[in-house]
Amino acid sequence: MSALPEYYQQVRRHTLALAEPLSDEDCGAQSMPDASPVKWHLAHTTWFFETFILERQEPDFAPFHTAFRVLFNSYYNGIGEKHPRAQRGLLTRPSMALVRDYRRNVDARMVRLLAAAAAQDRTEQLAGLASLGLQHEQQHQELLLTDVKHLLAQNPLLPAYLERPLPPAAAPAAMQWLPFEGGVCHIGYQGAEGGFCFDNELPPHRQFLEPYELASRLVTNGEYLAFIDAGGYADVTLWLAEGWDWVRSQQLAAPLYWRQDEQGQWHEYTLYGEQALDLARPACHLSLYEADAYARWAGARLPTEAEWEHAAACGAVVAPQIIEGYHPAAATALAAEQAGLLQMFGHGWQWTSSSYAAYPGFRTAEGALGEYNGKFMLNQYVLRGSSCATPAGHARASYRNFFPASARWQFTCIRLARGPA
Repeated sequence: MSALPEYYQQVRRHTLALAEPLSDEDCGAQSMPDASPVKWHLAHTTWFFETFILERQEPDFAPFHTAFRVLFNSYYNGIGEKHPRAQRGLLTRPSMALVRDYRRNVDARMVRLLAAAAAQDRTEQLAGLASLGLQHEQQHQELLLTDVKHLLAQNPLLPAYLERPLPPAAAPAAMQWLPFEGGVCHIGYQGAEGGFCFDNELPPHRQFLEPYELASRLVTNGEYLAFIDAGGYADVTLWLAEGWDWVRSQQLAAPLYWRQDEQGQWHEYTLYGEQALDLARPACHLSLYEADAYARWAGARLPTEAEWEHAAACGAVVAPQIIEGYHPAAATALAAEQAGLLQMFGHGWQWTSSSYAAYPGFRTAEGALGEYNGKFMLNQYVLRGSSCATPAGHARASYRNFFPASARWQFTCIRLARGPA
């Protein structure tokens, strides 16, 4: 608990730093209903601490602004009314300046509350809520980046979030198939001392796996381009029925952010602006439908989430060398010299074939915080690992990210599996 006030301020400062390259106009716009304006992210993460901690534990609590309780509530029906998600970009007021004032006000009050709790030896419950709030804010740090990327990509000027070059990647390492024996394995958060997990990672339980193989690295842009050139988007035999309908209705023929110019050259929009498509880097911003179709074309399949977690726990996971900021890096031949699983963390979230559902024995927490994960366990698929936009230290082998099968604006990638599912 003694380090919590410092950690609190570190996380909160990082969120503001992510907004620094942006204008106030950038921060107020919303490019689609699934994305939120940067201003809303800054306010909502502050609302979380004010609503779930200060309102309940601060002596003589008074809200910073009474209207904010509705404006910046995301999906907590137990809290009350919410501003419509698709209309967050219409909130020209409050201004960015007032939202920053809101953050400063709540931060000062939170630091005082944390210090008082430590002095009075009543830190346990407060520490748990504060840790949840900080993990929640780190999730929004990643969403802020992916939402900004989608927003800037809609601008014909194709502006860069970061005004510095993204260097070309080295040639990728050859893909290897790593075997895993399977058997009875332990899935879920195992309770590392001093660690944190979300409720959807609990309870730990046993699961039987047949022997399987996992690809040593993620699928590259070059490999995915071969799928496109082979007519993958036009081959109905490769697609799940719902995916085929989705591809046809959206008239898709490439990943999100890919563009082919008049000379037939492919380009990719990144947070560094539009770049020539780097064939060595991982293919990303793919839906589950696209990932599944590619896997079928490649004579493989997507792993289950239990296979992915089992491999991460018992396989030799090779840490990334250097990730150049906010874009997935290539699995280089140098990294491949360390036999094991490459790009498991820090590059792109990896689709699994597992529907997002409760673990055996899962119990929804009481109160509004019980809405955090459990109520979304329907019509979603699990992704594992972490991405180049995930804050350092936020992910772990048991972490369960989840999105609908059609979602593409996150850094979502493909890791192949083989063997009995």
